[in-house]
Amino acid sequence: MKVTIKDIARIAGVSTATVSKVMNRKDEHISQATREKILKIMQEYNYIPNTAARSLVTKKTKTIGLVIPDIRNPFFPELARGAEDKAHEEGYNIMFCNTDDDAEKEEKYVSMLIEKMVDGIIFTASSKRSSGFNYLKNNRVPIILVDRDIDLKGVKGKITVDNCKGAYDGVKHLLQCGYKKVIFLSGPLTSHPSIERLKGYKKALEEFHVPYQEEYIFEGTYQRGWGYEVIKRLLEKEIDFDALFCGNDLIAIEAIKALKQAGIKVPQEVGIVGFDDIYIAPLINPELTTIRQPSYEMGYKAVDMLIKLLEKKGKSQEKVILNTELIIRKSTMQK
Repeated sequence: MKVTIKDIARIAGVSTATVSKVMNRKDEHISQATREKILKIMQEYNYIPNTAARSLVTKKTKTIGLVIPDIRNPFFPELARGAEDKAHEEGYNIMFCNTDDDAEKEEKYVSMLIEKMVDGIIFTASSKRSSGFNYLKNNRVPIILVDRDIDLKGVKGKITVDNCKGAYDGVKHLLQCGYKKVIFLSGPLTSHPSIERLKGYKKALEEFHVPYQEEYIFEGTYQRGWGYEVIKRLLEKEIDFDALFCGNDLIAIEAIKALKQAGIKVPQEVGIVGFDDIYIAPLINPELTTIRQPSYEMGYKAVDMLIKLLEKKGKSQEKVILNTELIIRKSTMQK
């Protein structure tokens, strides 16, 4: 026979409200002995809460949607891990959606999550998206943007990094090392991070009195494959450069591969700086100099912000800008 919450309460000799508070981790005023007694009985009887029935009463599913653009990019699994860890700590579940950086697919996923009655959504937009969804105008599900800042209805908070400063630090490092002809291999310049990184790139050039050249800006994607192909094109066109500032580490790693195949030495002939500091950045040869983003912290803080909002412990329209950090390795050198 299926055990109910009333059965657990009767066996434990407490009220159903007390059992409910223990189940929902709102038991700060319940004694440790009572808490342990209830949990032990639940375990003995293999009690599994009826989440569907509970959500009808509480109007909450204790589920958060997480929408990211590319699970193959090592930056996003780390972000997802931070989000999952914080959700687990607070007794929430994560419903994960990968959009393949496809704006149409991401609209379908967000719509699906709203239909599934998630309590809130953590959302990293496609790099191709510059504005929000029209049908979200009357949406009541709170959304926290993470990493990429866009104009989106329903947004209650944002977790981003200082992309301008990150790019400035990376390009400044290249110029301080003695590199003079710095190409910027950017993601789509419709995305806010790319726009801010271009500002940082220009700021560093200006500070070092290096003329800005439009032909040194190459716009592409953050996905695998583009970094390799763009270097092939640069070499075929015989464009004169001695350094690359890359929109992410995947672009930088593929650029190193293409340059090696062409017999060009990194960092002796071309210095390279990436962006993200994904886990393989220190494992390649040469080890990649890059701008570290706190990806785990971004996911963790996004869920923390959302749950505080859901539980009326936080404020709407909060924006948190985290710091980046220049990590110097062996893909750059003093010339």
